[in-house]
Amino acid sequence: MKSIPEEKILYETVVSGGWNFSHIVRRGCTLRITDLEGGGNASVLFYNADNYTERYNMGDTLKIQHISSLFKHACIYSDMGRVLMSIPDTSNDWHDVICGVTYREDMLQRFGTKSYQEARNDFYRNGYDSLTVELAKYGMTKRDFTNVVNFFSKTDIDADGNMTFVPDASPAGSFVDLRAEMDTLVILDAGMHPLNPSSEYVAKPIGITLYASEPAAADDPCRMLCPENQRGFENSENYYL
Repeated sequence: MKSIPEEKILYETVVSGGWNFSHIVRRGCTLRITDLEGGGNASVLFYNADNYTERYNMGDTLKIQHISSLFKHACIYSDMGRVLMSIPDTSNDWHDVICGVTYREDMLQRFGTKSYQEARNDFYRNGYDSLTVELAKYGMTKRDFTNVVNFFSKTDIDADGNMTFVPDASPAGSFVDLRAEMDTLVILDAGMHPLNPSSEYVAKPIGITLYASEPAAADDPCRMLCPENQRGFENSENYYL
């Protein structure tokens, strides 16, 4: 993992397992997300910070780059064909983009009830409610809920076409750098992955580090991953002319 010079760090925090977080990442900055203990999961939504109607589009992100997961040098596209964020570096060669989040009914069926009145801040949380609460801080509702990226969670497909969760795939210290190619609102939930087969509720802390970074150069590997990405970067740059 490339270390971050102390003078470039703008903000750091830790999101407790099961809790949510949000921040606007401006162009010229990168957000590093770290799986502090291993076995963590960060479900993340992305929006144009100046126009929330423009948001992450999973289908275009996969189709444009001919991929089925996110990895080093891949890009995160909006529904306007612009690159919201790119991944200049990550310790993992996969991040799940397909499986979505947990819901209240799933958690109730699997783990039963553990309310706030009973357990205070250790009550069972689900990804959908957690992310929807965070969206409300920006005037958005469940209508604005879109696809998520599940960082640090690896999935596989068996011979029958069933998707399965790959356990122990993310050791402690795993990280992903998200460089903002546009001003991007990042909404994050540190809850468990929906396909995690654990018999116990999983809630692992996620580290957040925001730091100043250099813009993508003309020969940046994310830009050069495929010809379509060069157009995506150009679309993002033209947005600010």
